[in-house]
Amino acid sequence: MFHLLHVLLVSYLVACNALDRHFLRPISDSDLHPADGVSCESWQFGVETNNVRDWKHVPNACEDYIGHYMLGGHYRSDSAVVVTEAIKFAEAFELVGDGKDVWIFDVDETTLSNLPYYAANGFGVEPYNSTAFNEWVNQSAAPALPESLKLYKKLLSLEIKVIFLTGRREPTREATSTNLQSAGFHTWEKLLLKGVDVKTNSLVFKSGERKKLVEQGYRIVGNTGDQWSDLLGSPEGNRTFKLPDPMYYVA
Repeated sequence: MFHLLHVLLVSYLVACNALDRHFLRPISDSDLHPADGVSCESWQFGVETNNVRDWKHVPNACEDYIGHYMLGGHYRSDSAVVVTEAIKFAEAFELVGDGKDVWIFDVDETTLSNLPYYAANGFGVEPYNSTAFNEWVNQSAAPALPESLKLYKKLLSLEIKVIFLTGRREPTREATSTNLQSAGFHTWEKLLLKGVDVKTNSLVFKSGERKKLVEQGYRIVGNTGDQWSDLLGSPEGNRTFKLPDPMYYVA
């Protein structure tokens, strides 16, 4: 099942054009409402603007809406807007050029897309299953998010080094490294993962790792992630770029 979905979704993700509507989408978005009476589209807006926080799962009534968004053209279009602005910023930024200019990327739903996994297991309405997700991670089969791969290649051409900073745990290092390379992210300065014994949340962990990088002399030109916890907390870098992800929330 995973292999078939992977093949289908990779083909889709690299396509230049996407269908305007996906089979998961109902006839009318107005029929979809979370329990508090807010439309799914408005709920998603609250999520992306970090006004809706600490949520555990997608409202049950919104699974089809989120499925359509992720597999239809809207998700790719929103991602392209973010990356276009990131490229403009990177091209205009005055680099020191001593090898210490870096750009930080998250991994899941930033550089690697886990859409094959979520297409098989549902779009965020069920509680997170770490066992099932780690089984997926260990397959090293996630495709690249094409827009992030485009940004990655542009950064390398500008001689900005890339650092991957992920909440994945150290035991997944080999699988993550293999997957990044097979997806087209062939080189990097550092791949930073969370230690098995680290208990802090993602925001504290990632801001702490960025502080260590600055102390090592690196200059963070930009930072890209799908969660606000990837981006908030000092030091943030010169500019942050938030990719869309209404499937889950990481504090």
